[in-house]
Amino acid sequence: MNAETEGHSAAARFRDEHRLGVQPLGDLVAIIEQATGIDVAILDAGPDQHGLTMRDPARGAVFIGVARTWNPMRQRSTLAHELGHVLFGDWTDGNAGSWSDRTSAEIRADAFARHLLVPVEGLRDFLGNRELVTQSTLSEVVQRFLISPQIAAIALYQANYIDDGTKREWMALTTPRLAARFGWSDHYRALRADSDQRRAPQRLLARAIRGYEEGVLSAQAIATLRGITLDAAEADLREAGVTPVQRAIPWADPTGLPEVHVDLAALDAVLNAPHDDDHHPAEGDTAG
Repeated sequence: MNAETEGHSAAARFRDEHRLGVQPLGDLVAIIEQATGIDVAILDAGPDQHGLTMRDPARGAVFIGVARTWNPMRQRSTLAHELGHVLFGDWTDGNAGSWSDRTSAEIRADAFARHLLVPVEGLRDFLGNRELVTQSTLSEVVQRFLISPQIAAIALYQANYIDDGTKREWMALTTPRLAARFGWSDHYRALRADSDQRRAPQRLLARAIRGYEEGVLSAQAIATLRGITLDAAEADLREAGVTPVQRAIPWADPTGLPEVHVDLAALDAVLNAPHDDDHHPAEGDTAG
């Protein structure tokens, strides 16, 4: 079984196991977190860093991180690519996010991402028996499945809607160009703004908020986790009705303290004892 077939089969299996059907996927971060229990974060990263997968071999805990970017379609394909590495157990040197080396594992993860984001069956459900497929059709597919023109062109080719020459021509197009030409630039700007936001792992953030409610974690910790200011974090918590629990401290209530009897006799004895200074003659006195 080659990398393309392995990726296709794994993507179909993932959709089937998690009842995702063949329709476009919405919030991919939430889908991965809810379906797998893996923590996913959108982070600040360098210009050449797209995504990475880390695994703690001692606990088996897995973390997926992707970079903030103004390229929302690439961010989604990166998320799907990294999920592919997790499902295939591609634990190497922790540098899964570097795609410069086109190993079989990378090609397989690419195939998984493509088939996960736009199943051929889902594409056929969307387009039906459409015979005339133009760049307008390509734009519709890109916008509906939130994928790059490159992935859309490959999917259209695999579904037998276009030939190899058209596929190669359309793979050179960009999402901003399609959005501008076919009237959905406003939608694309909204997608860009969303993909350029930091995002903490949902389960980790939920635990932190619970800790804040219990009074064991500060609002500053939540602000740091979310990458926002303290004022913004506190405002969000207040708006959601999340406040630290005010717990009574029984041992601090004077009425609950036991009666204590203190014997001060020994102290009185020390205080009333004569001092050595009492035996010294007063200044100016003489011995004779």
